[in-house]
Amino acid sequence: MRLSRTTRLAAAFLLAGTLASCGDAGSDETEGADVEVAEDTDFPQGSTMAELSNAGEITIGVKYDQPGIGFKSAASDVPEGFDIEMAKYVAGALGIPEDGITWEETITDNREPYLMQGVVDLVAASYSITPERQKVVGQAGPYFVTGQQLLVRKDNDTIEGPEDVQGKEICSVTGSTSIDTIEKEYGAKARGFSTYSECVEQVLNGSFDAMTTDGTILLGYAAENPDELEVVGPEFSEENIGFGYPDPDDTEMCEFLSDTIQESYADGSWEKAFNATLGQAGVEAPEPPKVQPCK
Repeated sequence: MRLSRTTRLAAAFLLAGTLASCGDAGSDETEGADVEVAEDTDFPQGSTMAELSNAGEITIGVKYDQPGIGFKSAASDVPEGFDIEMAKYVAGALGIPEDGITWEETITDNREPYLMQGVVDLVAASYSITPERQKVVGQAGPYFVTGQQLLVRKDNDTIEGPEDVQGKEICSVTGSTSIDTIEKEYGAKARGFSTYSECVEQVLNGSFDAMTTDGTILLGYAAENPDELEVVGPEFSEENIGFGYPDPDDTEMCEFLSDTIQESYADGSWEKAFNATLGQAGVEAPEPPKVQPCK
């Protein structure tokens, strides 16, 4: 069944991708929501929050190739998307204005290395929270929940869902949870690429039968190639998207991020961020997900 099970939220990503591909992502209609910057911050001395706040600057790793989530067009100086808005909200809570943010393009396979090596202070890059990742870096959230799906060429009538991929060539990005799921649970022959756009090209040229990752990401690419690509089947995983930070034992940072996410729910900023990015499709913001407790 093709796209019949796609949610209204996924449709929002479809339109968001269309807007980005048409060059309208930087227009007034799709600008991000205003973010309040805290003026009188009071963090524990020596904490990560205090260090960042006192420095007045932060480097945040984000995606540049995911319409609606984290996307940077050739005509734009800064990336746009829901991840970007949430990252700006965290920076504001630290007392850091938008001009104090350095956006660092982050691909799936370097998110943990970038955090561990100090290249970035925070990751907001469609970053699924997993026990394996939490062993080496800190994660807090989720602030969004999505699910894995499949992207195929429209002339491919052999794949309509995950039950059809056994033995078939499927691509995703290196280091993603999507590869593990499609291999171990559905028997596909999976291969990872450095970026999502590389994987999309492999599907377009027929080298791979399908691409798999979060359905919200796939719909953005389908929107950019509506005559050639489509998303098929239901979601077959649950991906809890959150923030990444360097030290998995930094409980203070985890609690700060968790509290900040909760505050974005309470003061309406989460909904405003959604409406400024994905809500351009005219859909209502969903209920925000429950934030996991810090360990």
